[in-house]
Amino acid sequence: MDDHKLKVFCTVAETKSFSKTSEIIHLTQPAVSLQIQALEEIYETRLFDRSSNTVTLTPAGEILYNYAKDILSLYASAEKELGTLTRVVKGGITIGASSTIGNYVLPRVIVDFRKKYPKIRAHLLVGNTRRIVEFLNEGTIDLGLVEGEVSRQKITVEKLLSDELVLIMSPKNALAKRANIRISDIVKEPFILREEGSGTRQVLEKYLAKHGIYPQNMKISLVLGSTESIKQAVEDGAGVSIVSRWAARKESRYGSLKIATFMEDRFLRDFTLIYTKNIFSSHIFVEFMNFLKNYHFEKFLEG
Repeated sequence: MDDHKLKVFCTVAETKSFSKTSEIIHLTQPAVSLQIQALEEIYETRLFDRSSNTVTLTPAGEILYNYAKDILSLYASAEKELGTLTRVVKGGITIGASSTIGNYVLPRVIVDFRKKYPKIRAHLLVGNTRRIVEFLNEGTIDLGLVEGEVSRQKITVEKLLSDELVLIMSPKNALAKRANIRISDIVKEPFILREEGSGTRQVLEKYLAKHGIYPQNMKISLVLGSTESIKQAVEDGAGVSIVSRWAARKESRYGSLKIATFMEDRFLRDFTLIYTKNIFSSHIFVEFMNFLKNYHFEKFLEG
């Protein structure tokens, strides 16, 4: 079924941008323009008004858009039913993930999913939580997995799994001999913080505030934009930090970092699944959602 032109058309209509559509559809901008031009030649009318800074639908474009959404929805339904009958899942899915889950959890999950469904194509975009929500709202991704709080608005938010955050330090640090420490102990140490917009920083500041600790009370030595850079700085003795246990599992196993939990209470947060209900839910989207919800993450963490 030749639904490609309609997908390009609907994406331009929803994003109001040829450049954003080229990123989402993974086509060059000239190729997007050619797809729209081909539709305009078929219907012998302009579908978009390009006279202003934004791209808007013409009256003819509005009519086609309403029908195109129904057509694509029917295509998606047919694909699901045929996939269920033939047990063949193919096509592509674009997943967005905040840095912890995107770098340390999802790659293995996607590999396992492709072992089950070798004909699928998966594209993973990694950014901080704020950026992943933006990607979802723009239509750049089919679904997202994030840490930190997300404003629901038009987004569906579901808990996927729990994550424990732990203190990491160099093996040479005086705290490294202890498996449990008081949360107040970190005030005395140079501390390395994630950047604004990071889901880890969001929940960290909330957890510390619950225990009466605020950034202005701490010895913030560095603010870094990724967990990998934080781990390297901690290994080099630049300070201590708090990261996901998922992120520190390899270094902890090999002894380049020491981890400790907190005496007061376990520092837990949720990894959440976010998606919009108005997308054309393809068979691959449904299968990947089910795969995620039934995945044995605990074995991965132990392994």
